[in-house]
Amino acid sequence: MDMIKQLTAARSVSTPLVAIRTPDPASTILSVVQSLGKDVDNYPVLHWDVMHGLTGLNAKGKAVAKALLQDGDPAMVSARPSEMLALVERMATARQNKPEQPYVFPDAVVFMANAHRFWTDETTVQGIWNLRNPFKANGSILIMLTSAGATLPAELADDVLVLDEALPNETEIRELVKTVYESAEFDAPTEETLTKATDAVIGLAAFPAEQALAMSLTRNGLDMAALWERKRQTIEQTPGLSVWRGGETFDSIGGCENIKTFARAVIKGEGAPRLVLFLDEIEKSIAGTGTDTSGVKTEMVGTLLTWMQDKEADGMIFIGPPGAAKSAIAKATGNEARVPTVAFDLAAMQDSLVGKSGERLRAALKVVDAMSQGRTLMVATCNSIASLPPELRRRFTLGVFFFPIPSKADREMIWNIYETKYFGAPGEPSNRPDDAGWTGAEIKECARKAARLRMTLKEAAQYIVPVSVSAGDQIKQLSMEASGKFISACKPGLYEHTEEQTAPTPARKIKKAELNLSPEVGNS
Repeated sequence: MDMIKQLTAARSVSTPLVAIRTPDPASTILSVVQSLGKDVDNYPVLHWDVMHGLTGLNAKGKAVAKALLQDGDPAMVSARPSEMLALVERMATARQNKPEQPYVFPDAVVFMANAHRFWTDETTVQGIWNLRNPFKANGSILIMLTSAGATLPAELADDVLVLDEALPNETEIRELVKTVYESAEFDAPTEETLTKATDAVIGLAAFPAEQALAMSLTRNGLDMAALWERKRQTIEQTPGLSVWRGGETFDSIGGCENIKTFARAVIKGEGAPRLVLFLDEIEKSIAGTGTDTSGVKTEMVGTLLTWMQDKEADGMIFIGPPGAAKSAIAKATGNEARVPTVAFDLAAMQDSLVGKSGERLRAALKVVDAMSQGRTLMVATCNSIASLPPELRRRFTLGVFFFPIPSKADREMIWNIYETKYFGAPGEPSNRPDDAGWTGAEIKECARKAARLRMTLKEAAQYIVPVSVSAGDQIKQLSMEASGKFISACKPGLYEHTEEQTAPTPARKIKKAELNLSPEVGNS
């Protein structure tokens, strides 16, 4: 049931207090007023915000607002939420106390803008609660407009009905595109244009979507590149969300053939994803879950788990040493599927205020829902899976893939890719440095450094320390722990550890003279 149907049902049983979490309050107000239909003039409809105070939205609402404020200065009285709530409480109870009062009325609709910014104050909370019984008795309703993801204070949790206003769906966006074309006096858009424009702005609220469409409309039609960029900029106003702009594809990444094959099957199969959600180094984002004294991390992980369960979101976990192409494959998956890749940063959603972190997370998930239309592919990377809670790992139903240090054949392929990128063509293998134990990221850096500094590859290699050397013990331990447990990203089947995967740490030759043995030791 959508929000308007739920609200109509609530009004039919005289529900007095409602909170609507909405990304576009103006659009929500318009929808609610339109839902009153031809009877709208029979009900006083009022709106309050901290700048304009209490104002009427229709003739009866204006008359009531004027009567309520006739004995005080509107700028000083109605701009304070507690004073406004006291006014509308008096309005609702005046019938029994002073029946002759002109502003006595039933069935009022009162909108309170940005209620979540004020209900942390004890007088405002009390003022809201005080309306419950009077509004219930005379059929009035207080509609508190809040941001997406806002949570009620404990004092109101049992008395306020919470509704969510969804972001525009595909059908609504298509109609919006047609309206923009019509307003600009353009010919009706083609089916292809409708499809591309809808994909470009879905996930935005109605107002920013309309603005982006209007600003991207040229004499030659819609500028799709500009439309996508405006969408990215709008989405990135949501804390923790950013749209990946890179152009990587699987062909630009060497090795990892098994995960490429599997990912291609996923993005071409039934229910193909409409969005790739990328969670980089997820083990760091959720560190402290269950042990943080504030409970913020635990709440956020719980919210994410519930969302994944309810939405049946598919997901994969990529584990392996740094530089083994985990992030590169994750980012390239969206480009392969021709859908957006959205980076999802849980740490960036945290806030110092209690409850704000969860509010930000729920707002971000709402954007993801709208963009994906229920078809999200989650890809999480991590360097160690031991810290991931089992319940989180279980939600990634498509499996855990291990990315090892590339084999010799894979390294050959990676050299060819980056030599072509930086030098125009693959070079001779004899001109390459000894790359045993190197990751793809290290090969890329060697080629980039050689091109930039006008060095040979072997000279550039002197300024690179492979992670298999600098963290050899940890890499070996990670490989051994993954052996036989996780799917290999490179070959079909489970990953099997081999010693060839890591490079031995070079030992320094010690001269006999350096031993400085004492005579006793030397003679023993």
